[in-house]
Amino acid sequence: MGHAFGSIDGLGEGPGFRKVRQALGVTAFGVNAVVMPPGAEGFLHYHDTQDELYLVHRGTARFEVGEETRDLGPGGLFHVESTTPRKVSNAGDEELVLFIVGGKGGYVERDGQLVDPGDLARRQGIGSSSKPAS
Repeated sequence: MGHAFGSIDGLGEGPGFRKVRQALGVTAFGVNAVVMPPGAEGFLHYHDTQDELYLVHRGTARFEVGEETRDLGPGGLFHVESTTPRKVSNAGDEELVLFIVGGKGGYVERDGQLVDPGDLARRQGIGSSSKPAS
């Protein structure tokens, strides 16, 4: 299959894992969503080989790594290398929804190609409006 559509809410109800990779047929990297009820405390864990990138979709997540604790709201991002122990909890009074991407093997260089070369000016316009990361 060349593509698939879905939604986090369409993959289950209540707290727990949403197996995005399986539902959408993703094979190049791991991807899940996790729904945690208010006040849910996570557990310290790490991975053997897979780095993770967390995106806070809804709610407030608390990330604990070593001596550092950080609360992030919607749009917040957290990257952690595979063997670094981390704990993720719901720091808010509403449901927390996290989108988590995992992978190993490193970055694939820029390999995007335009189907229609006539779209080059629009593509360049999108890139020039980006704000630098702070």
